Amino acid sequence: MIRVLLVEDHGMVAEALGLGLRQAADIEVVGQAGSLAAALADARHWRPEVVVLDRRLPDGDGITAIGDFGALGARVLVLTGEATASVGARVAEAGGAGLVLKSARLDELVEAVRKVADGQVVFDPALLAGVVNRLTGRLRGSTAPLTARERETLVLLADGVGTTEIGERLGVARNTARNHVQRVLEKLGARSKLEAVAIARREGLLD
Repeated sequence: MIRVLLVEDHGMVAEALGLGLRQAADIEVVGQAGSLAAALADARHWRPEVVVLDRRLPDGDGITAIGDFGALGARVLVLTGEATASVGARVAEAGGAGLVLKSARLDELVEAVRKVADGQVVFDPALLAGVVNRLTGRLRGSTAPLTARERETLVLLADGVGTTEIGERLGVARNTARNHVQRVLEKLGARSKLEAVAIARREGLLD
């Protein structure tokens, strides 16, 4: 049996998900929680193999707690109402095993739980390329990934921050900041900051 902890704060949604999971002969829902605090307490008590975790909970973003569940030996499958490459990358970076839309069919959720319990990673194929791009900073057809500092620079550019302020926020000289910006533009094949941001959004490198 696959021991599952279901974490969902909306009563009707939790009831439907729990019912769907319990109908699977190889899944046992050992606990059901409506907050991160309660879920972590349940995870410590029940030691589930898989945590089906809502992304948005009353006491925080579920993604931020993935590491805590992982430390207890559980693999985490995140539920979300909207899925983007950025969200998928956050789940992967935090150590999550997958991302499932709440609009998915119950049989798809059950199959995702089985795959996660089996050690597999479950992401919608439509998101997977964007997730990889986001994690590596690599563009299609490009061999030069963005460095961590260049990714920070790109995020600031997307926020409309100028070169001088980028330097201040990153704690580097203005000339160094200008060099970071120039390398971002070169790697993205952009002729302007605005075009760089547009390309990055298209490629899943930004929210």
